Amino acid sequence: METTRIQYNDGIVRKFMMASVAFGIVGMLAGAIIALQLAWPNANIAPYLTFGRLRPVHTNAVIFAFVGNMAFAGIYYSTQRLVKARLASDLLSNIHFWGWQLIIVAAAISLPLGYTQSKEYAELEWPIDIAIAVIWVVFAVNFFWTLKNRREKHLYVAIWFYIATILAVAMLHIVNALALPVSLGKSYSVFAGVQDALVQWWYGHNAVAFVLTTPILGIMYYYVPKAAERPVFSYRLSIIHFWSLVFIYIWAGPHHLLYTALPDWAQTLGMIFSLMLWAPSWGGMINGLLTLRGAWDKLRSDPVLKFFAVGITFYGMATFEGPLLSIKSVSGLAHYTDWIVAHVHGGALGWNGMMAAGMFYWLIPRLYGVPLKSRAMANFHFWIGTLGILLYVGALWTAGITQGLMWRAENEDGGLLYASFVETLVAILPMYWMRLIGGSLYLFGFVLLAWNLIATARSGKPTDGEIEVPVLPEAETTEKDRAGMRLLLAPQVWTALIGIGLIATGFFFEAIQSLILIIAGSLLLLVGFLILLIAREEGKPTFHAKLEGKAAPFTILTFIAVLIGGVVQILPTVIASPEAVASATNTPYTPLELEGRDVYVKEGCYTCHSQMIRPFVWETARYGAVSTPDDSIFDRPFQWGSRRIGPDLQRVGGRYNDVWHYQHMLDPREITPGSTMPSYPHLAKHRVNFDRTESKLRTMRTLGVPYTPEEIASAQESAMRDAKRIARGLEESIGIRICEMGSPSDDCDLREDSELVALIAYLQRIGKHRSPWLEEASAGETGAAPAAVEGEDAETSADAADAAEAGAEGDEAPGAAEAAESNEAAEPAKADDAGESEGAQEGEEN
Repeated sequence: METTRIQYNDGIVRKFMMASVAFGIVGMLAGAIIALQLAWPNANIAPYLTFGRLRPVHTNAVIFAFVGNMAFAGIYYSTQRLVKARLASDLLSNIHFWGWQLIIVAAAISLPLGYTQSKEYAELEWPIDIAIAVIWVVFAVNFFWTLKNRREKHLYVAIWFYIATILAVAMLHIVNALALPVSLGKSYSVFAGVQDALVQWWYGHNAVAFVLTTPILGIMYYYVPKAAERPVFSYRLSIIHFWSLVFIYIWAGPHHLLYTALPDWAQTLGMIFSLMLWAPSWGGMINGLLTLRGAWDKLRSDPVLKFFAVGITFYGMATFEGPLLSIKSVSGLAHYTDWIVAHVHGGALGWNGMMAAGMFYWLIPRLYGVPLKSRAMANFHFWIGTLGILLYVGALWTAGITQGLMWRAENEDGGLLYASFVETLVAILPMYWMRLIGGSLYLFGFVLLAWNLIATARSGKPTDGEIEVPVLPEAETTEKDRAGMRLLLAPQVWTALIGIGLIATGFFFEAIQSLILIIAGSLLLLVGFLILLIAREEGKPTFHAKLEGKAAPFTILTFIAVLIGGVVQILPTVIASPEAVASATNTPYTPLELEGRDVYVKEGCYTCHSQMIRPFVWETARYGAVSTPDDSIFDRPFQWGSRRIGPDLQRVGGRYNDVWHYQHMLDPREITPGSTMPSYPHLAKHRVNFDRTESKLRTMRTLGVPYTPEEIASAQESAMRDAKRIARGLEESIGIRICEMGSPSDDCDLREDSELVALIAYLQRIGKHRSPWLEEASAGETGAAPAAVEGEDAETSADAADAAEAGAEGDEAPGAAEAAESNEAAEPAKADDAGESEGAQEGEEN
């Protein structure tokens, strides 16, 4: 048979590997900075470097720059060797590399500047979202083109996970990023409220699944056997692991929204499928660890196997903890606390970080043709990194459980024992310092890794792998492709389709019948894949064995598996959305409130505050009435949040007057001793561009928000009128100097057209179904929210030494809850006196 020698494109692997290390250090440094800011608020040194703006820089850098580049390096190296073919296009490979790095740089610039959609792990604005989609298509074309050119017919298990990653990430990104642009740097999501929350956490959970999990599992299945020089423990277990994981994972997103305004059926579905994830996840962990059987003795000296063994162990820990946290009773305690942060970082640092380090240490000698510069340094990196993870995760586990218990603790009278939110924050500050120490140790370990890789590279020279392969006739390849497509008509496929039909049919019935049909269809689909695909006849290859040799049908079936969950969960909410808007009692934001909401989003307030009150006694006592779907029906994007470093703001509207908000934004610790919230004095001078307000309302109307043509036409005038009213009211109340609308001078304390004025307008509206300015007009008031009462006036006095002001400060400090009881008169339907006093205190204290 005619053969030819091919040289692998390992240059692209070297590029992605070095980029991963560099951006990993940058992302972890950003994480260390925001950890410092949580423990010591004076570390918020500049408007563009506050916690709210840096936090998405950290998450995007670690997920997409560090792990993303690592995954591309691992995929490109292993795929070429598994299919015995060079990457199909050097041009596409380079476009992929440089395009991805430009996207990362664009994110690093735009996020600190406040250009954000405020969707967790999907904050980037629409031009960058389009760039991501384009570059991902480049990656997909290059990958599948390479599979078409393969000399090895059989698709190894690692390739399966790579295929699932490419398909699922494309689907998730495109759907979640759907938005209508207002300008180059601003857009509004096509989804709103409950629907937006469901879509976001369908994406957010599965970004973890298909960016941080499936590609790394593919890497595990290739690099662990290579490093251990042992075969994968169980081929059959790898089949079960793959199909059950990619099918079940996509359904689990709603477990991030338990006890929220999301429909109960969606919450239940998310919890059930999350619990089902225990089996495939631990099946994969067992398969990975038992692949090391017979090679455990090597762990004493081989740093690569150390990293792999601990990485797989952390995968098992994280995938045990995830389903545990999806149980409603556990979620009730853990959600919004630092326990969730501990869980995420156990996976990111323990699973992704350790697997990345192991892969890099294994790759570098093969990419540069020389031994690793210092095995001793690599071993030291392992131990200091492991210590750093344990300190980090242990500190936040402790902090999270402490938070959850303190929030719900009751005194002898049945009221809240820790009436002030800031008490619960002060209690966990020591754990924040320990978190910083653990994260810094982990970061230092990666600095050592970077030195080791660079020193190794400098001592050798770039080396590309080569292999002798047969030349396949084009006609033979085409015939095999046609035969492969006939597999889609096999009985096993129709079994799976029956399951899909049951699931779809379930949504035309009432609750219990619907749930039964959905679960039955899901189980039938899963059983069809797991049993029928593995079953074999004597002397004949199984259906799955045939499928493993056919890339096209394998890809199609994988896409169906990852598609089903999203369609079943999201489609009903999309269908119900127009009816929900038509029957809403809520009213759209006024033009100034909408501008203020954009400031809230820009400053990243959602990273610290939730806007979702769950149906617990301790939450309604602390914050007010339980949140409803109507509360956020016009919110694009939704702002339910995922963490409470500060209190929930769902019912903050009207709880304080404008003076309180003004002083609180300028210096939170003057109003709330112990707060770790950044100060925002720059908002008093930064101007809102009211020339774009009309286009914002017009875009919202296009998306279904019921603004009238008259409201849109008068949007700029309305916003400016309300802004002037707030600013002049502050001037009359506390005697601050005001710069008039459009004035070129900033020689004042507050501009009428400032972002702070707009933000105050939005804060006064949160939780109200009607703008307070409409109520104010009917009451004949000027300059303050209509809910301001006597206690608030005392609380917001300009003189901090005043006795009434001291009482207001005390209501944020431990043991002084009663000082704010007069404020609570503005918020009806609180559970008890203790709850009332607390509800008034917190508003936005942190």
